[in-house]
Amino acid sequence: MSSDPSDPCARCPDPDVAAPQVDPLRFRQVVGRFATGVAVVTTVAGGVDHGMTVNAFTSVSLDPLLVLFCVDRTARFHDVVLDTGVWAVSVLTEDMEDASRWFATRGRPLDDPLRGWERRRGAATGAAIFAGAVAALECRTHAVHDGGDHSIVVGEVLALDVPDPSGKPLIFYEGEYRGIA
Repeated sequence: MSSDPSDPCARCPDPDVAAPQVDPLRFRQVVGRFATGVAVVTTVAGGVDHGMTVNAFTSVSLDPLLVLFCVDRTARFHDVVLDTGVWAVSVLTEDMEDASRWFATRGRPLDDPLRGWERRRGAATGAAIFAGAVAALECRTHAVHDGGDHSIVVGEVLALDVPDPSGKPLIFYEGEYRGIA
């Protein structure tokens, strides 16, 4: 711990002191009380589309324009998206719960990865962008950080779109999908 009062970690706990044990199930219950939007991150590698549902997605910076999402290190999508270095984010509408569930399914078949959802190719990345999304971003990987069993993928925003300006976002809260009333 620093004794310099201008140091932002001057009051941070000593990293050498063991943290109290927190029950992982209780952790999931507590953080699940933070309502999040739901998005599908996509990329294309060797002409094959890949995608994954995320709710750990957020803006990071305005200068430069940066966003991030988190991806489990054991997910098939992890290595593919890191290798391609470009990806798109489609923020889902409340009527796209089926897409969210499909892209959240571990071990799903890869023979028809986008299963007929209407989409277009992003001009900046070539990644799929869902036509019914309330928002879409195309990104180039800016940095990857260790996040325990996940990687934190920070992307520079290359392009923006609002495919469905009248759509209402899909929300995830307490382990359930919801909409905005």
